Amino acid sequence: MLGLFLDLGSTFTKAIAFDLEKEEIIGKAKVPSTVNIDVTIGVKYVLDEIYRQTGKKLEGFEIKRACSSAKGGLKIVAVGLVPDLTAEAAKRAALGAGGKVIKTYSFELTDNDLKEIEDLKPDLIILAGGTDGGNRYYPLINARKLSEIPINIPIIYAGNRTISDEIEKIFEKSGKEIWITENVMPEFGKLNISPVQNLIREIFISRLIHAKGLEKVKNFLEGVIMPTPLAVLKACESFSKIWGETILVDIGGATTDVCSIAHGRPTGIGVIWKGLPEPYVKRTVEGDLGVRVSALSLWEIVEEEKWKEFLGELNSYKEKVKFLSENTDFLPEKEEDFFLDYVLSYHAIRIAVERHCGYLEPLYTPMGVTYLQYGKDLTGVENLIGTGGPLVYNPYNVSALKSALFDEKNPFVLKPRNPKIYLDKEYIFFAIGLLSEIFPEKAINILKKYVIKIDQY
Repeated sequence: MLGLFLDLGSTFTKAIAFDLEKEEIIGKAKVPSTVNIDVTIGVKYVLDEIYRQTGKKLEGFEIKRACSSAKGGLKIVAVGLVPDLTAEAAKRAALGAGGKVIKTYSFELTDNDLKEIEDLKPDLIILAGGTDGGNRYYPLINARKLSEIPINIPIIYAGNRTISDEIEKIFEKSGKEIWITENVMPEFGKLNISPVQNLIREIFISRLIHAKGLEKVKNFLEGVIMPTPLAVLKACESFSKIWGETILVDIGGATTDVCSIAHGRPTGIGVIWKGLPEPYVKRTVEGDLGVRVSALSLWEIVEEEKWKEFLGELNSYKEKVKFLSENTDFLPEKEEDFFLDYVLSYHAIRIAVERHCGYLEPLYTPMGVTYLQYGKDLTGVENLIGTGGPLVYNPYNVSALKSALFDEKNPFVLKPRNPKIYLDKEYIFFAIGLLSEIFPEKAINILKKYVIKIDQY
């Protein structure tokens, strides 16, 4: 049995072919994305290349599936009541479904907020707010305001259950597409994000594939069944079932994603865990940290002295970074270009993992110092995986990935101390995530065969 898996979008359209009986890769292809022109151009190219390598045409593959992060990914706006509670819960649900949260709003939406949402052009909106039986005012007033904005996109309501019928009528009256699901926070401090995540995926398959012009691939494949970040997250979950708690870094041209499959409970003595409960499967995405589209914003975020530690004098580098941000399909060939990509990746990973991990805050009491923990403690995580083009194809990839490790100079940030390091050298994680839904054991066996453990670092 042969399987063919495609990733449509991002910087490149990619295809991987497996012999599923032998659990081996038999072909790989990639081409700069053509999704903004016609997605089928890139698909035809990679299919031709797979045919050249395997001798198999499309009809020779029994399994044909795809994921997509095309056209900026699945852009989501999250609206909640309190920033650290329902708004944060809605944001976490969106990220865990493979979405890209482009803005979060709290309390009552203002006219400026509504104008901004129009300008952001999200693919869908999650409206939350109030525990079940709790606050009614904010979800209702925000529903009335959102029902009047002149954009026609799906809206998910995942707030106070007792007003679901009123919310539904408000949007139906205005002709808006409304989807009702369970509250993301039915009780104070209790997360319930799976129902929203399942609904996001259903909407992605039924509505957004068409909206993004990807329905053309139906002539080639069984369908685009999930966002690419969700496929990578599912591959990370498969990996962790065998190797234990894991953190994964996926760096690209526009974003740097970090996934952790870990409880993140406090490991220090006398540490008190504060804030919302952390999901065991957690994903964060940093839209300002990438090595092409977001290279300039990354350059501005990092202090000048830190760039100089790697690059020396910076005279010409800002122009080079600007060039990279404007030429997103640029592939390094010279040593100096590989090195610059490495330095960009190093800092993108360092900052993205710092934002993903929890941190400690000292609290001085009459009994002495204690510590409050916000977020996950990932110091004891067993595995660190690196994936994404800028890592996979760069000779300095392990050095860049090491920036994800615990830093003694910044001990309050709870990054992994001594994990085993792995590299997705064949760039197969998106395909493994797709395969894991059909043949989970084969997905794990292929991971064992092709994900490389770095013995010394």
